[in-house]
Amino acid sequence: MYEFFPLIVIGALIGGAALACIIGYMSIRKSKKDIGFERNMKDSEITKRLLAYAKRYWKNFALVLLLMVFSIAYDILSPTIVGEIEELIKGDFEMNELLPMVVFYAGILIVSLICTYLQAIILQKTGQKIVSALREDLFVHIEHLSHAQLNSIPVGKLVTRLTNDTNAISMMFTNIIVNMVKYCFVIVGVLIAMLCVNYMLTLMILCFAPFIVLFTMVFRKFSRKAHRRVKDGTTDVNTFLSENLSGMKVIQIFNREEAKRKEFNEKNDRLRKAKHEQIFVFGIFRPMVYMLYISSILCLLYLGGRGVIKNVSFLGQVVTAGTIVTFYMYISKFFDPIQNLAEQFNRLQSAFASAEKIFSIMDVQPHITDAPDAIELKEVKGSIEFKNVWFSYVPDEWVLKDVSFKVDAKQTVAFVGSTGSGKTTILSLICRNYDIQKGQILIDGIDIRKIKVSSLRKHFGQMLQDVFLFSGTIRSNILLREEGISDDAVWEACHYVNADRFISRLPEGLDEEVRERGNNFSAGQRQLLSFARTIIHKPAVMILDEATANIDTETELLIQDSLNKMMNIGTMLIVAHRLSTIQHADKIIVMSHGKIVEQGDHTELLEKKGRYYRLYQLQQDKNRLLRQ
Repeated sequence: MYEFFPLIVIGALIGGAALACIIGYMSIRKSKKDIGFERNMKDSEITKRLLAYAKRYWKNFALVLLLMVFSIAYDILSPTIVGEIEELIKGDFEMNELLPMVVFYAGILIVSLICTYLQAIILQKTGQKIVSALREDLFVHIEHLSHAQLNSIPVGKLVTRLTNDTNAISMMFTNIIVNMVKYCFVIVGVLIAMLCVNYMLTLMILCFAPFIVLFTMVFRKFSRKAHRRVKDGTTDVNTFLSENLSGMKVIQIFNREEAKRKEFNEKNDRLRKAKHEQIFVFGIFRPMVYMLYISSILCLLYLGGRGVIKNVSFLGQVVTAGTIVTFYMYISKFFDPIQNLAEQFNRLQSAFASAEKIFSIMDVQPHITDAPDAIELKEVKGSIEFKNVWFSYVPDEWVLKDVSFKVDAKQTVAFVGSTGSGKTTILSLICRNYDIQKGQILIDGIDIRKIKVSSLRKHFGQMLQDVFLFSGTIRSNILLREEGISDDAVWEACHYVNADRFISRLPEGLDEEVRERGNNFSAGQRQLLSFARTIIHKPAVMILDEATANIDTETELLIQDSLNKMMNIGTMLIVAHRLSTIQHADKIIVMSHGKIVEQGDHTELLEKKGRYYRLYQLQQDKNRLLRQ
């Protein structure tokens, strides 16, 4: 009994660790919903969807698998070769007996290194292609989300999905999966080799396998929770940065730097704690596996050493010095992949957490979709009709209430009214940025829901108050990357809206750099570029939503002259608070609380002396006061 006391101590230590793991596992099973273990997607579903992207590259993965077989030959054969060398050098030997073994050892090592290199190159190229396709699909899906959906998802969250999360998935295809398969092959190969050398010592080592499985199951639970918290924390930080870096000027104006710093520190601290938890979980698991590795080595040396020293068999099989050396190396080859599997599993959980978040975005069904029988509009005359339209952004809070009107082709119609009366909403509905709840909107007598969205919007040109310019050049912002339009046409459009005056004074002209959001241009200049961008595509219907609000009086007069020319080109819909800019409109529709209260031309509405007349008088009084 005394002889086996060291083995009893080792068993007690492992048993205590196993008991602690079982208690921890049972506790998290009872409270997994409370501590955030619930998953919206199963691992099998995530795997299936990810493998759909990898399917087209199956030949590449098959080649990698073949290379892997050769690359792991070193791990499986090298301990046996070293064991034979150990047996050889114990006694008298000739160098020519040793040389073939050394050459064979070096040969399989070189083959393994070459195969590993080729495997890495193929995987990197294939993995990047897969992730690029996934990233592109995600971006295209985001492009098809409605305005309401885009307003409900923070920009920082979308950026995180497209960058951080896709990078985690990239690691899965280029490294994690193949390494996990490789390590599994190594473990199986090593087990077979050990059974061939000494099956009783192999059975002794396999006694540690149940504890490995137990530790891995517990680690899997805690690892998943930690990774989800890290992903959520990263999303929160990116969302905060996206919003506050864009609004940094406002923060500085209102002297809120210290308050925002504290808010950022709170989010950053939550991410730091989540990272620490992730490191802590893995920091416990790997030493526990290492403890099993050391315990198996101790058992091997103790039992095998007793057999060699006392020249006795171990459970009926002879143990030699060469056997001990071989098994010492095999145990390392056996436990190293297990520890590496844990690390790869750690990364796999990160990739699955990222994939779940990406697919959660891709599973958001766009609110605005084409009907199965939607048609392509080749030409638009510009006739628009609203028939008893009801619309609300929030259920039962109606922004438009039974609105009906008709705009004839090439008419200029203006919408006026107080803030919140529904003017801008009408313009958004015409382009189908939102879908109405009741009624019909017709373009040339066709319900817009029966027209393909891309075809519908192609015939509209929108000039908004808040102009968005993209990083690039003036030319790229006017063309929006569309090919086939000459510089002469661009200059003609700029001349038409009088934008050529400031562009021609710039050092690079049309090639002048446009920084983020066009912050190197004034509000008026940005608006002029927006006008040129709209006109160059010759839309059938033009929409102006407070498009002259940020332009000085002199520039407004120039633009008004251009707009007067354009009135005969196509239908024009205008929202304006400055009634002086819409006096020449064919029809003026006065809105109030989501309803049409008046409509007619400027003269007719003044004669009625209703709401439009009162708005006009208020602006006249305001102008007189400003002149005084």
